Amino acid sequence: MRFASLGSGSEGNALLVEVGTKTSASGSCHTRVLMDCGFGLQDTILRLEKLGVLPDQLSGIVVTHEHGDHIGGVARLARRFDLDVWLTHGTLRSQPKAFANIPNLHEIDAHTAFAIGDLHVQPYPVPHDAAEPVQFVFSDGARRLGVLTDAGCSTPHIEATLSGCDALVLECNHDSDLLANGDYPYSLKQRVGGRFGHLNNRQSAALLAGLDVSRLQHLIAAHLSHKNNTPELAVSALSSALGCAAEWIGVARQQEGFAWREIV
Repeated sequence: MRFASLGSGSEGNALLVEVGTKTSASGSCHTRVLMDCGFGLQDTILRLEKLGVLPDQLSGIVVTHEHGDHIGGVARLARRFDLDVWLTHGTLRSQPKAFANIPNLHEIDAHTAFAIGDLHVQPYPVPHDAAEPVQFVFSDGARRLGVLTDAGCSTPHIEATLSGCDALVLECNHDSDLLANGDYPYSLKQRVGGRFGHLNNRQSAALLAGLDVSRLQHLIAAHLSHKNNTPELAVSALSSALGCAAEWIGVARQQEGFAWREIV
């Protein structure tokens, strides 16, 4: 099982998850799922190619919520390459035109797991200013990748869901001091820093400190604000909570995301 990012931040998000099943001595089959797609069609194709994947090799797209940096490229990619799309009823209802004419659209329950090929997908609800937002835990039956971005605060259910994962992609959207003293309008500061906004570095570190991390092989800081955070601040917060070297923490960047990470 492995995962990579096409890019992460307010200008677009997409995470690629892959599991492979050996079918014979000469080959294997793969399930490749894209979580969100906030990039234009050609940009997405180029970003996939850098990871060695063609769009028609995707098994489908799972959607977290309806904000443009997460769904801006979903419909065009799905229609162009005949891809299945999974999303909650609330997300679909909030933006019906954005998902129009997708041939294979599947509504999911925020608490009910489902399968895409060999990949087990567990959605879970999160507090965010969207209609019915979810995040996901992906598994091949032995290993678990937990993803949490676009959440204003943690909850006991989030902590229980992410505890014991083998890899985590965890939002570190902003530094609270940089946000408070930055040039965002007051209303936007309140939205970003509120209970339905985005996790700051300290909140993410506190969440991490409360998890069972005994199996953790990879930790990636994601969805960093270009104006209100730095990779150094995010990494410092997470490494302090985990008690590890800063070099062990990865960062998902807006332009290049991050390269393939293998979960063994």
